[in-house]
Amino acid sequence: MQHTMNDDIQEVLFSSEKLAGIVRELGARISRDYSGKNLLMVSILKGSVVFMSDLMRAVTIPCSIDFMAVSSYGSGVKTSGVVKIVKDLDINLKGYDVLVIEDILDSGMTLDYIVKLLKSRSPSSLRLCTLFDKPERRTVPISADYVGAVVPDEFIVGYGLDYDQKYRNLPFVGILKPAVYGG
Repeated sequence: MQHTMNDDIQEVLFSSEKLAGIVRELGARISRDYSGKNLLMVSILKGSVVFMSDLMRAVTIPCSIDFMAVSSYGSGVKTSGVVKIVKDLDINLKGYDVLVIEDILDSGMTLDYIVKLLKSRSPSSLRLCTLFDKPERRTVPISADYVGAVVPDEFIVGYGLDYDQKYRNLPFVGILKPAVYGG
C-alpha cells in the first residue's frame, strides 16, 4: 500500500472549510480597513503563497501584490535570526499602504527584520497579517495587526506550511507526527 502525506498527520487542526472561513473574514476586514488606500500586499515566500492566493481573492478593493523571499540560517526547525534576502520586492514602496502577508508568526525574528527593512523604504503605512500566530515561541516584541488563528506550539504543516519543503500542498493544516521529524 502506498504511503501518503495524510499518514504522517497526527491530527487535523484546520479543515479546508475552516481555513476558507478564516480567509473570508480576514479579506472582509482588510477590504474595510484599506478602503480608499493604496494597498500593496507583500507575500513572504514560500510559506504564505497558498494563503496569499486565497486572501487576495477575498479582498474586494483594488490592490497590488509583490513577493519577497528570505532565508534565515539555522538548523532545520530553529531559526538563527540571521536573515538573507533571496528575492527582493520589485515595487518602490513610497505611497503604498503595505500589508505583509505571512503564513505563521512564531519567533518573530524574520518578520521583525523584514518590517524594519520595509519601514526604511518609506511606505505610507505598514502592517502585518499572519494566518497563524504562535505567541509562546516569540523571541522579539512583534505582533500582527491581522491574525487568522492562534495555534498551539506544535509542528504544523499544510496549506503552505512545510517540513523540509514537503506537505505544503495539503489542503488542510495538521499536526505532523513527531516520528516524521524526529521530535
